[in-house]
Amino acid sequence: MNITDIDLLNDWHALNYQHKIIGRWVRTAQILPLIKELSPFFVVNKIGESFLKKDIYKISFGKGERKILIWTQMHGNESTGTKALFDLFKFFETNAIKNSLVTDILKECTIVCIPMLNPDGAEAYTRVNAEEIDLNRDVIDKKAMESTILQDILTEENPEYCFNLHDQRTIFSVGKENKPATMSFLAPSVDKERTITKGRIQTMKVIMAMNSGLQNYIPGHIGRYTDEFYPTATGDNFQKMGHNTILIESGHFKDDYQREKTRKYTFLSLFIGIQSILNPSSSDNIDPYFEIPCNAKNYLDIIVKRVSFQGKKVDIGILYEEKIIKSKLQFLAKLEKIKNLSKYNANKLIENPNLTFSSKKELKKWINTEFN
Repeated sequence: MNITDIDLLNDWHALNYQHKIIGRWVRTAQILPLIKELSPFFVVNKIGESFLKKDIYKISFGKGERKILIWTQMHGNESTGTKALFDLFKFFETNAIKNSLVTDILKECTIVCIPMLNPDGAEAYTRVNAEEIDLNRDVIDKKAMESTILQDILTEENPEYCFNLHDQRTIFSVGKENKPATMSFLAPSVDKERTITKGRIQTMKVIMAMNSGLQNYIPGHIGRYTDEFYPTATGDNFQKMGHNTILIESGHFKDDYQREKTRKYTFLSLFIGIQSILNPSSSDNIDPYFEIPCNAKNYLDIIVKRVSFQGKKVDIGILYEEKIIKSKLQFLAKLEKIKNLSKYNANKLIENPNLTFSSKKELKKWINTEFN
């Protein structure tokens, strides 16, 4: 895709994103009305139920032979991909006739989506499902019924490509300036040796296209997730089974705690990725993939610089803990680090050399009073 096409996508999203679904705590109650409103352009099927009997849906569109599978909220508290997916639905439906990029995709591809694989975890705002199983580590044992549902769809559809959508914590950073990792990508490994297979090369090429397109908007905010092989992870095993799997990790952008800016970059990533599958680069040079900086963990929500603590000058690092309190998602500031944080960056930097604390208890009390 050229920059003009991506600019048009960006402009469209600013005015036309699916505004009926916003915020971080996205549950069945938010997406079910939108699913029911979908036009006959989409094929909607209930494909099963969660442990607590919440419906799980498959939404398909396009008429092509090439299958692409996308799923979101495998972890219930990771909702950015779900918002971006409904933005994608709206874009495809409203541009199905007038946009040649869209018509080509619809002709050549069938896109199969599971928006919210873990509705019980979404309701409770937890990573795990109602049985406290991490679905992203359940691909071998399939203890959770939600894991079985996903793998049944994989077998039924036999997708050439998969997009596995997650959210990453604020702690992840990119580059020497330790900017927040707003988007991170990964072509999962198929073994502990991290062998570069033909499938991984194809996956890397999709990621290279997504990275190239997004660099015009969030330069320095795109990272590469660790490709350590996890024997029980979904993406690693799907890749090993021959389904080229792209991991998308949506992260933090400055002051964007509801991930409303990040949803746009996730939406752009999905469309650029799908389009690159249809029109792949003829070169198998994967150097640009490895030139994407690896993620680090050098970002915090708040850093208070040069505080006197027990007679020494130190920096205070604070992270937010996300909790549901009285049916509302709240961000609670918690003490994370007491040390020299010169190699770290944060959403908010506070220079305050006049603060003095004699104990952690006193410091935690101040944090609670100042930020909660």
